[in-house]
Amino acid sequence: METELKKKRNFPAVVLAGRPNVGKSTLFNRLLRKRRAITDPTPGVTRDPVSAECFIAGKPLMLIDTGGFKLADCEGIDKLVVKKTLETIKKANLIVLLLDVGDITSEDEEFIDILRPYREKLVVAVNKTEGGRGQADAWNVLKFGFDKVFMISAEHGDNIGELEQEIIRRLDFSGVEDAPEGQSSNIRIALMGKPNTGKSTLSNRLTSSNSSIVSEIPGTTRDTVEGNFRWKGRDFMILDTAGIRRKSKVTENIEYYSVNRAIKAIDSADIVVLMIDAAEGLTDQDKKIAALAHDKGRGIIMTLNKWDTMPQNKNTFKDISSRIHFLFGQMEYAPIVPVSAKDGNGVDKLLSTVIKMYDQLSQNITTARLNQALEQWLTEHPPPIGPHTRFKLKYIVQKSANPVHFIIFASRPHAVSDAYISYLRNKIRKDLGFSLVPVLVEVKGS
Repeated sequence: METELKKKRNFPAVVLAGRPNVGKSTLFNRLLRKRRAITDPTPGVTRDPVSAECFIAGKPLMLIDTGGFKLADCEGIDKLVVKKTLETIKKANLIVLLLDVGDITSEDEEFIDILRPYREKLVVAVNKTEGGRGQADAWNVLKFGFDKVFMISAEHGDNIGELEQEIIRRLDFSGVEDAPEGQSSNIRIALMGKPNTGKSTLSNRLTSSNSSIVSEIPGTTRDTVEGNFRWKGRDFMILDTAGIRRKSKVTENIEYYSVNRAIKAIDSADIVVLMIDAAEGLTDQDKKIAALAHDKGRGIIMTLNKWDTMPQNKNTFKDISSRIHFLFGQMEYAPIVPVSAKDGNGVDKLLSTVIKMYDQLSQNITTARLNQALEQWLTEHPPPIGPHTRFKLKYIVQKSANPVHFIIFASRPHAVSDAYISYLRNKIRKDLGFSLVPVLVEVKGS
């Protein structure tokens, strides 16, 4: 299914909207048929709009989960969430207004009034009516002048099929088209790091949008927010993730799920852009994120954000880079790029580095070339010849690209030392064009 979606573009957008805790994220996951948005009994869990391309009833569309519309005590982050929700609704092709089976609240009434200009693209559903529970009273929502109301249970799946058919009936798919033949896949970048290092600011700059809510409040981003953009003929997807704090400081279930989603984004990414506060420097959490990305064979770029706040002399970058390389002895290959997400300085260099890194990750070296190189490396630095350390390397193959993985076959694999494997890994990087990426070298018996 995902492969088929990549072949299409210009999907109609369906937005799920409503006040907090009516079940929008549960419905989002139900329609996607997978757990994508964080669900929790706590009201207001979703903040940023969370989008996903999917098929519903065989038709491709963009599904968007939004933060809850809130009136009472609407200050600070809640005010930003409401603003973002209203911006997303304006751009939607269809709006699914989700109400709770309980009494209609003042927030519901206010939201319904706001949605009146969009009546032609509105579908109304009352949630949590599993087994017919509360339906008799729920029909009272018709007093607001709706022609049709769907009684559903997002959690249990009641009447979801009917809602899906209505969504498809109300959408225009004439604009959906095939992507150009041979169009390269998106380069998937995961923005990761501690809270408040500027991930959402950089995401918004790259996508020329305000998809992610930006706030001085640490931990604003909870779900992984996706965005797309094109730069110098290449297509990119940005995964803006929740900030990762030390485990001892993660006290809420919501933050626990947010952090897990962020870590899982490494699996979906090609490259991890590790956002580091330039003034604060590297932290233990940064090291753990980098180690996770390295172990999974992802490209890693150490991105020193807020560089505009640092002393602007030639030694500043050199000193910080030396310290990072000292702390990351095995990851000296990872490039370090200073940027200012706020004003855009350094962003072009960051993207150029991303492209170079992705092209290296995607390289496939022929077996003939590999074995010619191996023969040369063995000549330059022959294996040890002692009775217990003797081994013979027979041949080498590339198991995969992205992640980059090589297998070397040896007569006595257990005798091949870590030091000699490191030598071979460094030669692969230097001689075969993998200087910017992690390289896995595995030794097996021939």
